[in-house]
Amino acid sequence: MKTAATITVSERDFQQLMTLIESIDTPASAALDEELSRADVVPTRKLPADIVAMGSKVSFRDRDSGEETTVTLVYPREANVDRMCISVLSPVGSALIGLRTGGTIDWPLPGGKFRRLEVTAVEQAEDPS
Repeated sequence: MKTAATITVSERDFQQLMTLIESIDTPASAALDEELSRADVVPTRKLPADIVAMGSKVSFRDRDSGEETTVTLVYPREANVDRMCISVLSPVGSALIGLRTGGTIDWPLPGGKFRRLEVTAVEQAEDPS
């Protein structure tokens, strides 16, 4: 669960994610809706390169263990654990959207503990348009 800081999301991602949320009624979609409710929505072309967006390759570090992980943030139908493609509807996926390099999240674990994760790098997907 992230702090209440504002996140930044492109207009294109915001519109597509809201459509996804409206089509699925689950706790995961409600959590994503809550994240997007505090988003600063910017024109897609003006999204800073260091912001986690849909299709971004994101590296993050566990601030306690030092373990580094790299994933690609995707829509649920494209999720593939073997390829490290995580759904935006997964807990860490919805927490990462809109963060920038250097941003941190506290990711809840069973038993009331948290993992403190810090975004260390963001690589934007190639724009198909």
